[in-house]
Amino acid sequence: MSAFLYGVGLQWKLDIRSKSLLITCYVVPLLFFAVMGGIFTSVNPAAKDTLIQSMTVMGVSMGALIGLPPSLVEIYASDIKKAYKANGVPLYLGLVSMYLSAFIHLMIMSGIIYVTAPLVFDAALPEHPLFYFGMLAVFIAVSLGIGSVLGLAMKNQAKLTMVSQLIFLPSIMLSGIMFPVDLLPGLFRNLGNMVPATWGYRLMSDTSFTFGNLWPLAVILAAAVALCVILLNRLKSE
Repeated sequence: MSAFLYGVGLQWKLDIRSKSLLITCYVVPLLFFAVMGGIFTSVNPAAKDTLIQSMTVMGVSMGALIGLPPSLVEIYASDIKKAYKANGVPLYLGLVSMYLSAFIHLMIMSGIIYVTAPLVFDAALPEHPLFYFGMLAVFIAVSLGIGSVLGLAMKNQAKLTMVSQLIFLPSIMLSGIMFPVDLLPGLFRNLGNMVPATWGYRLMSDTSFTFGNLWPLAVILAAAVALCVILLNRLKSE
């Protein structure tokens, strides 16, 4: 356990110095929040009611789908993986430590939005903060699960970037954070129901627990965990 905690702590220190993580987990999401928050609330004052949720969904999706996978590729598609094997280090350690470190960073970024949105844009705070942060933790966990699958499955950074964008952009456009999903054609609404951002946004916007918004995320997370186990076993055998 001490070795595991040391690995997580070391990864945290490395991530703090990572320019890639700084950009995808802090700079771009918070810059998007600063610019689009003003636009959203000026065009539609009612956007203040869900501004925190929508900006958080965007930031978490970017950090999980674009920020985490390249870091995993740097380990599992390089000689670092061989070093793990040579020294008897479990292959899952790199994944778990990066996952937990990214989780903490995304929670911090979400907390910054939560605190500053009411001060800067007069955004409404969620009625039940504990419930909100609980659902936020679920959404971050699921999003990072998908990012983990991408990072383990891809070996080429260029292909990874393309695939990550193909998942990230529909997640933002079809989730309801940019405009109401009722304005979308039926096909795009159905596609939007396949991405975690949609359900995460609904969960965090709810004032009470709704199991119908939670079980899709549970299914996605279970599938992501199963795929990560399969991919790690494949990497171990290579």
